[in-house]
Amino acid sequence: MVSPTALPECWGHRGASAAYPENTLASFSAAILDGAEGIESDVHVSKDNVVIMFHDPSLGRTTDTTGLIREKNWYGDMEHVRTTKRGSDGKTQPIPTFVATVDLLMQESHKHVKFNVDVKVQNEPDRLFTLMRDVITAQPNWETELAPRIILGLWHPKFIVPAKKYLPWIQLSHIGMSPRVAREFFWESCDAFSLSFPSLLSAGGEKFRRECKAAGKKIMVWTVNRREEMIEAVRWGVNAILTDVTQDWLMLRSELQRDYTKASAGSRWFLWTRLDYYYIIQFKKWADQHSQLEKVGGRFQKVLGTLELPSSSLIS
Repeated sequence: MVSPTALPECWGHRGASAAYPENTLASFSAAILDGAEGIESDVHVSKDNVVIMFHDPSLGRTTDTTGLIREKNWYGDMEHVRTTKRGSDGKTQPIPTFVATVDLLMQESHKHVKFNVDVKVQNEPDRLFTLMRDVITAQPNWETELAPRIILGLWHPKFIVPAKKYLPWIQLSHIGMSPRVAREFFWESCDAFSLSFPSLLSAGGEKFRRECKAAGKKIMVWTVNRREEMIEAVRWGVNAILTDVTQDWLMLRSELQRDYTKASAGSRWFLWTRLDYYYIIQFKKWADQHSQLEKVGGRFQKVLGTLELPSSSLIS
């Protein structure tokens, strides 16, 4: 029997987003109710300086309206927007603010839940982190009951210095699709790395996993929704699995805890059955994404010097 502490934590990717509209309080609450140890969500800032939980820079893909978030006010406009998708309860959902999400996490029964904030490159770092700081520090006992549970996920190195300036008590992670980029631009500044599942399959991914283990750095992997991928991530020894299907991973984790050998049995041939897993496909996806990140956020540059990181670790 495998010790529960040896298995990856469950973090709801945009909440329990397979069952409820992504990045909504209903989705976050469902993931927590399922038993997830953490939730992951994305942030953008409205024209009137409200931080909202939303993945895209525009509203059209998932809601009943259109337009760029940065060009719209929250009050009188986006506060009335609803998702087009309905949850398993048959209801659409409003867009939550960062304030409302923090309030959810500060409920007494939720104070164990970690909060992975995905910082989208379209944000202006000083503005975003100032607004986030004001929300966090407005909570009672925020230093001990909230800040230690938050981890900022950064795609672009331009956010590193502002994050340490405005949110020095928050841990940093890098989110990406390339172990090489993680090593070159984020290694000294981050103590955790959230990388796509296919990017960790290659020889370079295997080497990076070994380096992280040797250095005591944590690895989260996204977005892992298939049983065989979950088992593979367990074999890698990652610290957290980000998934849309929180119930599925938690049920599988229980099976692994009861009988690891039986639950993890099966062929690994699936690793050769999907084009997404092949290096050339992954390289093309990374190159396209990297080009877009630099187009929006500017050229990647190394942060000079080692930044002091918080001493506590969010991920077991």
